[in-house]
Amino acid sequence: MIEDLSGVELPRPAPATPPGPLDDQLYDLVERRVRRLLADNPVMATLHGIHTEDRRLGDASRDRLLDEIVKDRAHLSAVEGLDDAGLSPAARFERDLEVHNLRYGLFEADVYRRWEHMGTATEAIGDGIFLLIARGAAPLAERLERIADRLEAVPDYIEASRSRMVGAPVRTWLGVEARSADELPTMFADVLEAAEAELATTELRRLGRAVEGANQALDDYGAWLREAMADATDDWPLGRERYDELVRLRAFGDLDADRILAIGTDQLHASLEGRRAAARELDPDADFVTVLDRLKSDHPPTFEDALEGYRDAMRRARAFIVERGIATIPDDEHVEVIETPDFLRDVMPFAAYYEPARFDADQRALYIVTRSVDGDENAMREHYRASISNTSIHEAYPGHHLQLTMAARHPSLTRMLIEAPEFVEGWGMYAEQMMREQGFDDGPAFRMAMHTDIIWRACRIVLDVRMHRGEMTIAEATDFMVEHTGFELPNARAEVRRYTYTPGYQLSYLLGKVLILGLREEEKRRRGGTFSLREFHDTLLRNGSLPISFHRRLLHGEA
Repeated sequence: MIEDLSGVELPRPAPATPPGPLDDQLYDLVERRVRRLLADNPVMATLHGIHTEDRRLGDASRDRLLDEIVKDRAHLSAVEGLDDAGLSPAARFERDLEVHNLRYGLFEADVYRRWEHMGTATEAIGDGIFLLIARGAAPLAERLERIADRLEAVPDYIEASRSRMVGAPVRTWLGVEARSADELPTMFADVLEAAEAELATTELRRLGRAVEGANQALDDYGAWLREAMADATDDWPLGRERYDELVRLRAFGDLDADRILAIGTDQLHASLEGRRAAARELDPDADFVTVLDRLKSDHPPTFEDALEGYRDAMRRARAFIVERGIATIPDDEHVEVIETPDFLRDVMPFAAYYEPARFDADQRALYIVTRSVDGDENAMREHYRASISNTSIHEAYPGHHLQLTMAARHPSLTRMLIEAPEFVEGWGMYAEQMMREQGFDDGPAFRMAMHTDIIWRACRIVLDVRMHRGEMTIAEATDFMVEHTGFELPNARAEVRRYTYTPGYQLSYLLGKVLILGLREEEKRRRGGTFSLREFHDTLLRNGSLPISFHRRLLHGEA
C-alpha cells in the first residue's frame, strides 16, 4: 500500500470565521482516512480522478478488508472524541456527517457482511478497466498501458477475493457474479480492438497476453462460483431486526420501516390511478393495457436511434432549465450518452449515470443506456419515446448529472464519500415531477411514462422492505414487479436480483422524492413570499449529496 498517495493534493473546507481550535484536527483525521481508502482501493482512486494508482487493482483479500474495518472503527472513535466546544459550527456539521457516514458504512461492512456470502471480484475489475477506457484523462495509448497492468493483476486479484467468501454463500448472488464473469471478456475484446490502432506491436502483444490471462482467470472463477452453488443457500434476507437498524442509521428522522412501507403502498395506489387517468386522456375508449401497449410500441426503430433520442431529450431539458431559470447550470459541464457495457447489463437493465471524476482534468460524465437484458427481442419496447424523456430528466438535466456535477465542486472530503442515496436517487425522481410541474414534456403520454416510473419506484419501496424482512420471495417479487409496472420479464428479473443484495437502497428513490417535496413545502411556508425555486435548488445542489435531514439543518442556517 502507498500510505499517503505522495504528491496528491486534496482539498478541505475553507477556514471558518472564527475557526475552532480543533477544526484542523478534524480535517486532518478525515484526510488521512481518505488517503488510506484511495491507496487501498485503486479503482476508487480512478473513479475520483486520482491516477497515481491506475496501474493497480489492489488487494482483494479478506485480511485487507478486515484491516480496513479495524482502522475505520479507530477513526470513528477519534472523530467522536473531538470536543464540540473546540469545533466551529461548520466543522461540527462536517463532524456529524463523518460520524453518520462511518456508522452506516461499518454496518454494511461489519454487520451485514454481504462480502462474505458472494463473489465480489468482477465489480472492481470491470470498473477498473471501464473507467480507464471510457474517460480521456490521458492519451489512449497511456491508458491502454495502465489497462494492461490491471489485466495482468486480474488472476491474483480474483484468487485473493476468494478468501472473502466464508460460511454459506447465497445462490442468487453467486449467479449474478458468475454472469458478470462471463460478460467481462466482451469488454476486454473491445479494449483490444481499440488498441490495434494505438499500440506498437510489442505493447499490443503484451495487452493480448494480459487479456488471455484475465479471461482464463475469469473462466476458472465462473466455474468455481457455479460449483459453489451446489452448497449455497437461498437465505439472503437481512431480517427484521437488522433491517430496522439499517433504517435507523440512514437518518430518516422519525420514519421507521413500517411507515416507509406505508408510503410506498400509498404512492403505488396513487400512481396507478394517475397512470390510468393519463391513459384515459390518450384514449378514453380503450382499456389501459391497449394504451400502454401503444405507448411502448412508439419507440425508435433501432437502438442507435434510441441513443440519439436520449441525447435529444437531454439537450431539450437543459435548454428548458436555462430558459426558465429553474437551476444554475455551470458552463463547463459535459455528459455523453453511451451504450451500457455488457458486463453491467445484468445489474443495470435500463440506464445509469457515472459522475465526473472529481479530480480529473477530463470532466465528462457518462450516461449509460442498456440495449437489452438476456438478448430479449422485445427490449426496444423499454426505450419508448415518452420514457426516453423521463429517463433523461432523471439521469441528466436537472437530475443526476447536474446534481453530482455540482456536488463535486464542494471541497469537503467527507461529502465526497457520503452515503445518502435518498438524496441522490430522490433528486432524480424529484426532477421528473418538478419538470412536469414547470411544463416540460407534460402531455398525457409523458405523464403516463412518469407515473409508470413512479409505480416502479413505489414497487421498489414495497419490495425492499418486504423482501429483506423475509416476507416475499424472489419469484413473488418478480411477479409483483411485472404485474404493477408492465416491465418485460427479463428486466423485472434482473431488477429483483439486484434488490436481494442492496437492502435499503432501492427504497431511496421514491422515499427521497417524497422527503424533498416535503422539504420544499417547509421552505415555502418558512420563506413565504421570498421563496425562490431556483435558490432552493441551487442551495441543495451546491451543498452536495447529503441526507435530507442534514440539508434541512443547512437551510435553517446551522452551518
